[in-house]
Amino acid sequence: MTARPDRPTPDTDQPHDLIGIGIGPFNLSLAALAHGIPTPIATAFYEQRPAFHWHPGLLIDGASLQVPFLADLVTLADPTSPWTLLNYLRTRDRLFPFYFAERFHIQRAEYDAYCRWVSQQLPGLHFGHQVDAIRWNPEHAHFEVDFTQLDPDGEAEALGRAHTRHIALGIGTEPHIPEPLKPLTDAGTVPVIHSADYLHHRQQLLEAEHITVIGSGQSGAEIFLDLLRARPAGHEKLHWLARTPAFAPMEYSKLGLEHFTPDYTRYFHALPEPVRDQLVPHQWQLHKGIDHDTITAIHDELYRRTLHGGWPDATLTPGVHVRTAGRVATTRVELHLEHTQQGTRSRLTTDAVVLATGYRERPLDHILGSLGTQLRRDASGRPRIDDQYRLDLDPAITGNIYVQNAERHTHGVGAPDLGLAAWRSATILNNLTGATPYPLPQRTAFTTFGLTPHHPGIPAQSPGLTPLVQTN
Repeated sequence: MTARPDRPTPDTDQPHDLIGIGIGPFNLSLAALAHGIPTPIATAFYEQRPAFHWHPGLLIDGASLQVPFLADLVTLADPTSPWTLLNYLRTRDRLFPFYFAERFHIQRAEYDAYCRWVSQQLPGLHFGHQVDAIRWNPEHAHFEVDFTQLDPDGEAEALGRAHTRHIALGIGTEPHIPEPLKPLTDAGTVPVIHSADYLHHRQQLLEAEHITVIGSGQSGAEIFLDLLRARPAGHEKLHWLARTPAFAPMEYSKLGLEHFTPDYTRYFHALPEPVRDQLVPHQWQLHKGIDHDTITAIHDELYRRTLHGGWPDATLTPGVHVRTAGRVATTRVELHLEHTQQGTRSRLTTDAVVLATGYRERPLDHILGSLGTQLRRDASGRPRIDDQYRLDLDPAITGNIYVQNAERHTHGVGAPDLGLAAWRSATILNNLTGATPYPLPQRTAFTTFGLTPHHPGIPAQSPGLTPLVQTN
């Protein structure tokens, strides 16, 4: 394998077949699968960061992925690809250690290292390139992509323009800070950080007298556990607050996991928009719960600290939301809390806060602004996205803009899931090429979602089942 070029190829009049914007796991998956199709297509992928890194602030020692190792960049679409995790291990002489480790869920740090290996070997990836604008050129029937080439310090070094028939947006998500908590980020000398930056500030946090973690998802649980293990017994001085009614386990039953299959994605996409919007918030345990091992480890650590009498100085309170927040003098912050079920209110003063409050999709408007009314939107003003992951554009635009992890409102909770990355990439490439370089399974779940199955090749009506009414 040859290393990728460090600089983009010179601009030519011949457009690319596909340009990817953003190089996270999803567009990296698309680049890897595009590299392996029988009839080559011309691709380029641009990323403003200087190199690939996957959530570096959350690569806590021992933290594991919540998906099996088969959910790498390519395996579930092409297990023969040279870019599989197993091939990465082979190149590192680690296949036998991996075999004997019997790990179905690898550590996050290992997944990050694997993705970096792919990004360093795969041609056509251009880091240090910030995409500034996308325009449709009707005269030449292709997109123009303007970018700024950045130096190692992130300063502008040169401007460039590339041309492409199709685009794949993989600009990812950004840390979300709920409105009542935003004043905390301006708390000056008080460490108030989002969980995305946890490891960068870990030592500063540990030096604080009292620490509060807000958020009951996997990241919040891992950070609470890491802080708990690092604090002396009896002097933990930790609070863990959550809006959810419980510190609940992630839904990890075999049939429950079928919500992360192409079958469910097709079912969800076919639902009316108001039904989809009502459904997503109720599915929080599918993707916002805590894995069983982490919950067990937290309880084990708390229990261990009671062996010689007494209780750890750690308070875990679900069902609480922060109404307002502000500074106390210059060294502390005050959280105004309300318990949802009790209807009671209280105040909590703390010396440091970790906001494990999740992520939100980055808005597409800033990069697609030039398309204006040519981008069709739903009743809530969100981009409409079809079942092939294409933005719904004016028919005058003959090129496609595909999206990756910007479609939860149209495709459901599986949008950010690594287990669907290869399948979505293969779907995009099959659509883009008008061929089937990656044959995909017709059925992927034992569950039949809805009375009318939404997977190709399956009868529209099950034997013995007669629908009384069919509604649109």
